[in-house]
Amino acid sequence: MRIGLIGYGGAGRGIHARLARAAGQQVTHVVTGRRAAQVAEDWPDAAVVPDVEALLAHADQIDLVVVASPNGDHATHALAALEAGAHVLVDKPLATSTQEAQRLVHAGDGRLTVFQNRRWDPEQLALVGLIESGELGAVHRFERRWERYRPHPQDRWKENDVESGGLLLDLGAHLVDSAVQLFGPARSVYAELHSFTTAAPDDVFLALTHVNGVVSHLQAGALVGAPGPRTRVLGAGGAYLVTSYEGEATPFSVIDDAYEEGRRPGEPEHEGWLVRGAERVPVPRPTGGHGDIYPALARWVADGGPAPVDPADAVATARVLDAARVAAAEGRVVTLG
Repeated sequence: MRIGLIGYGGAGRGIHARLARAAGQQVTHVVTGRRAAQVAEDWPDAAVVPDVEALLAHADQIDLVVVASPNGDHATHALAALEAGAHVLVDKPLATSTQEAQRLVHAGDGRLTVFQNRRWDPEQLALVGLIESGELGAVHRFERRWERYRPHPQDRWKENDVESGGLLLDLGAHLVDSAVQLFGPARSVYAELHSFTTAAPDDVFLALTHVNGVVSHLQAGALVGAPGPRTRVLGAGGAYLVTSYEGEATPFSVIDDAYEEGRRPGEPEHEGWLVRGAERVPVPRPTGGHGDIYPALARWVADGGPAPVDPADAVATARVLDAARVAAAEGRVVTLG
């Protein structure tokens, strides 16, 4: 698959180009203003172009356009690529508002998908399996935290752009997508948003009540000295607990460390715990992961099957994020129609 990549920063180079290479695919065109040398080092045969218009002039040589530009540019860049007839993958969030997201879905015509890569996280795959097996029983609460201790923030658009930066649109888009994927649409949203160290929100708390009655508590923070358990899911038949995430320091990781130190040869790696009071059973790590995303994209582009992520799901996420802004500003619960 020949990929045209818009943006070559943390998302473009650090995530998309890496996953494409691992899947044996080729980045052929890159829009970047300051990272041409990195492109030449990584993809010697790739053409570096100054803007999206120049990239789309080569649309007949590109199988998939990947939009990895700053959040505020997603809608404009994705719409241009769709109008050029391309298949388009947009990094999350699809857009910074529900209205923009709906416009893109309307224009997509089966050629649009969204990079909600956290659906392929081992913990999400393990949790889906537990819910489908019935081991948790009827779930009544879903908690997920994406907390870090970053008292000295970076100086980037993500931290400084109050309209399209911040943790609500960044990590919040992942958290809401996870909740809605697992438990369906939300009927109400409560939110608390704060900016402690940056202009854009760096501390987020969301409470979603889903149509089916499940309550999701979702948190993201950059000034959290003691990150809480990554995931806790409460059901009538027990709880699913993930203590830590991607190496972030947390006092709860000692639970995992003790298991790994005592794990015998041949015993499976674990992905969290199934807990019933004092009983704690390791959940085997499922197969699959982020490496499956770009092969799935290639099949979608080549065969015209369902998109790896339905862009309509991103509209549902945008509605929750829009409601969260209103809820935080007005100090109330927002009901979704």
